Amino acid sequence: MPPKRTTGITSVHEARDALGKRLRELRRQADLSGRQLAESLSWPPSKVSKLENGRQTPTDDDIRGWTRATGSEREAEALLASLHTLEIQHAEWQRQLRTGLRPHQQEIAELDARTRLFRAFEPTFVPGLLQTAEYARYRFAQSITVFKVRNDIDEAVAARVKRQEILYRPDKRFHFVLTEAALRYRLCPPEVMLGQLDRLISLSALPNVRLGIIGFETAYAVAPAHGFWLLNDDRVMVETFSAELNLAQPQEIELYGHVFEQLAAVAGYGRSARTIIHRVIEDLAPETETDDAG
Repeated sequence: MPPKRTTGITSVHEARDALGKRLRELRRQADLSGRQLAESLSWPPSKVSKLENGRQTPTDDDIRGWTRATGSEREAEALLASLHTLEIQHAEWQRQLRTGLRPHQQEIAELDARTRLFRAFEPTFVPGLLQTAEYARYRFAQSITVFKVRNDIDEAVAARVKRQEILYRPDKRFHFVLTEAALRYRLCPPEVMLGQLDRLISLSALPNVRLGIIGFETAYAVAPAHGFWLLNDDRVMVETFSAELNLAQPQEIELYGHVFEQLAAVAGYGRSARTIIHRVIEDLAPETETDDAG
């Protein structure tokens, strides 16, 4: 790997560590031990240690309490700004989805409105902007199962479908690259996936949408390690099971831009992409016919 190139997860950890070190400095300047500070805030002593060592992300109230207890209220605004930057970089799903799935879809819609060029690579599932309502319902159902959040699937599906209106705006450009595996993973019933595959064929004909499919027989120059989105040239979004990473360092954007180019270069487009999709449809169709017969 080239020197001095950090991953998004590394930069998030570094930011949390830096925040923790600053909190430690304020405690020491106030001549307080960790136990004394914890007692003054009615916290378990382990919480002070976790915050100072970057093992736990503080809340806004934690920051305010810390600066109040250490007599450094003048530092609160700068610390809160650092915390909010960190939260944008590493947005935990439990926190993002605590009020339900629909509000997060609305937040993404606001980000969509500010974006002109969308580049997305997905090795596992169909991107949200290309999903049918039925396919989206199964994706949201997984979120509810994993994160145990409020069930507002109907509202979330409606919000996602409304977001898709952006595909028809001529001032927006979209470049999607999917693996054939993403079309074959059993993440929904066969009949739902067939409807989704038909939609991919339809959307691939839009003048501002470029859809590439990487077939199983293709040799990769870069391994399809995980999905990601490049929004304009100033943000990379990566979804993990625990959080959404928002990467904005120039070297990170440059790295992901290069990776996307490598993956896009081996994908099939137009007739080639539709051939792969039709191949998957032909494999799935008999399963739905068997279900109908039963």
